[in-house]
Amino acid sequence: MEAVLFSLLTFISTSLGGLFGIKNKDKLHYIMSFTAGVLLGVSFFDIIPEAFRIISENRFDVNLLTIPLIFGFLIFHTLEKTILIHHSHEVEYADHKHPHIGLTGALGLAFHSFLDGVGIGLGFHVNNHIGILVAIAVISHDFSDGLNTVTLMLTHKNSTKKTIYLLLLDASAPILGTLSTFLFSVPEKMLVIYLGFFTGFLLYISASDLLPEAHSKHSSYRLIILTMIGLAFIFLVTRFA
Repeated sequence: MEAVLFSLLTFISTSLGGLFGIKNKDKLHYIMSFTAGVLLGVSFFDIIPEAFRIISENRFDVNLLTIPLIFGFLIFHTLEKTILIHHSHEVEYADHKHPHIGLTGALGLAFHSFLDGVGIGLGFHVNNHIGILVAIAVISHDFSDGLNTVTLMLTHKNSTKKTIYLLLLDASAPILGTLSTFLFSVPEKMLVIYLGFFTGFLLYISASDLLPEAHSKHSSYRLIILTMIGLAFIFLVTRFA
């Protein structure tokens, strides 16, 4: 029961982050710069260390992480450059948007949020102390998850209505993930593969999509500093939450 209650708090945190992004969409280039730093921070300070912890405890081959990471990066790159026809180096890059890219990214983040909920549920299955620590960490960075979802959707010219639908999906995903832990368990080897794949996806989104777009018409030291602030924010969350 405690796990479900904490997962409800993730809904509030994610929703607040998303609503902040929608309200400030006229300053989207600033939000994109911050979000890119957040995604990089989540990758290097949260997901990769967690994957290495699982690898170390179970003596898995490190390639169980690195190969899916490369595939995650290359698969999204291939989709973006072929199926989604997204040319990041066009002269008028900022004026050519493909809503499917934002939708794909937002769905990926929602699936990650689902696994956050799985983490909360499994933590409480171990004991309440671990469950609460995991829940606090998830709640702390779910504000950024909501912001990331909205940024990806609005950057690629999705409607506000569709963006809100995806925000609600992302906010609900941890609750569903927590409830699912009463039905099945996730093999740790499969979890490492997923973490690697999703990290490759996040790295591509942040470095090859959000940062170039943010600087396409508004490049400045402010944007660079915001990216660094996003990194620092996730570093502090993962260290003290």
